[in-house]
Amino acid sequence: MTQSAVVPIACSFAQAELGEQLARFSSEELDNLDFGVIGFDANGVVSRYNAFEANAAGLTASRVLGQPLFTVVAPCMNNFLVAQRFDDASDAADTLDVTIDYVLTLRMRPIKVALRLIAVHGAAVRYVLVKRAT
Repeated sequence: MTQSAVVPIACSFAQAELGEQLARFSSEELDNLDFGVIGFDANGVVSRYNAFEANAAGLTASRVLGQPLFTVVAPCMNNFLVAQRFDDASDAADTLDVTIDYVLTLRMRPIKVALRLIAVHGAAVRYVLVKRAT
């Protein structure tokens, strides 16, 4: 009996241990989520960006991938509430998983969102997840 490709179960913004699950998702699977996903490396360079976020933010993947998240893509997140939390978790060799209420302001009118900041200790990719009100 051959095994077929595993289809991920429904994934929610608030799901426990989401960082590990996102790391296993293909780009196509990320594109099927109903919230924004921005994945970046230890240097802050964006390596994963889903279709939901591209559509909501009005920034294409080609414009975002390979760019520094906190200085080029989303400088409105380059502060103690977001960027510094990733730095602090890295410095302490800790896992970060926190959800905060936030207001996005760059290139758009202010938009209230929930941000989930995820950095699994030892993982190559960290995530900012963006949940917009529906």
